[in-house]
Amino acid sequence: MKRFLFLLMALTLGSCEKTDTRPTITVQRIFGDCRAHVPKGKAPTANPNGECEIITGLLDRFEAENPDIHLKIITVAWPGYDQLSAEYAADDAPDLVTMHMAVIPDYKSHHLLMPLSESLKEQGITPDQFTPVARRAVSMDGDIYGLPFDTWTQLFHINMNLFAKAGLVKNGKPVLPRNAAELLVQARQFRQRTGKPYFVQSMVNEKAAYARNLYIYLLAQDEVIFPDPNHIRLNTPRAREIVGLFKQIYDERMTTRDQDYGTATAAFVNGQGGVYIVGTWMIGAFDAEAATPGRPLYTGYTVVPYPVLFGERPAAFVDGHAWVMPVRDRTPAQTKAVMRLLKFLSVHEADWTRSGHLSSMKAVVNDPAYQAQPHRRDLMDITNYGQGLPIDVQRQFAIQDMLSEELAAAITGAKPVDQALKDAETRINDMLTNLS
Repeated sequence: MKRFLFLLMALTLGSCEKTDTRPTITVQRIFGDCRAHVPKGKAPTANPNGECEIITGLLDRFEAENPDIHLKIITVAWPGYDQLSAEYAADDAPDLVTMHMAVIPDYKSHHLLMPLSESLKEQGITPDQFTPVARRAVSMDGDIYGLPFDTWTQLFHINMNLFAKAGLVKNGKPVLPRNAAELLVQARQFRQRTGKPYFVQSMVNEKAAYARNLYIYLLAQDEVIFPDPNHIRLNTPRAREIVGLFKQIYDERMTTRDQDYGTATAAFVNGQGGVYIVGTWMIGAFDAEAATPGRPLYTGYTVVPYPVLFGERPAAFVDGHAWVMPVRDRTPAQTKAVMRLLKFLSVHEADWTRSGHLSSMKAVVNDPAYQAQPHRRDLMDITNYGQGLPIDVQRQFAIQDMLSEELAAAITGAKPVDQALKDAETRINDMLTNLS
């Protein structure tokens, strides 16, 4: 009898619990997990300008300001597309996903992303508010398939203390080469006077810089990299010249060798080279190093766009992050909740750009407060002249991997340059002409 009464009481109490009627939306993001030093509702205890720290804080803030929405956050390992594909296969796609703009064509071509123009317009967000670079990247077939969140590119991150030692500082600014021949002269001078390599590069597990270097200097010469969406053209005199330059730098030991991404980053931070070729996302972290007494970068860090080595004008190969809305069944309340979150993220993009990324919103780029941040005035023009690959080219990450693998073989001497470019062209074209 006592057991029966206990069960009856438990069932009665359970039936009195309130049902959560709030719409639940699932947000899938990258940028790592840093909850250990980002307490909810409080400032980060470390690296306040890091990607992970900023996005964690923004999503916390949205939850606090929108208690009528239940936010379920999934943090996935970079870049996250294997998990996303598995979720689609299981008919369990998230409501909102961080996606590289270069990847949007893959999912859009299979009708896996929601067009957003009308929904964003209802939130007061229109394409004319985006920078030219961002607008091109998310615009397909007359619609918008993502809310741009940033623009990123590779840059020359410079140790000014070592540049000064090498005699490559004038009027407080780095002396940069104006062509390939000057780069070699300056790199040799740097090596001779500092005993360190001019370049720091990740050459092991993160080889994407190889492909991006080639793209940048081909774009600077108005080379047509893709004659059509299913064919790449690589084995050209200009491509061979660009790859040959980086091979000569490698052969003369004017770059670090055999370093992975983490090791290369640590090498630059610890003063083991002059120029680190890496993306915008490191600006916040390097600025923090430059503000720390006793560190090799203390009061000696700057960052600039790639110098013009080939061609007559500056060029930048760009990508960016966007928020996309996978196709899935949603209630009207869930859809409204997703759009409120997109509006929030749009309004707070300036917070996100503290990491170093360039803004994808014209209002932020033109804001004096944004321009007053370190280095932004030197970089903001990239949001106008930067170029990605054509938006109808699919599998851009796979192309980057194949190309970088072959370029690594050429630069390190495993293959002749022309053979590596020919092999890259063959492999990539074979993949593109057999897309399912």
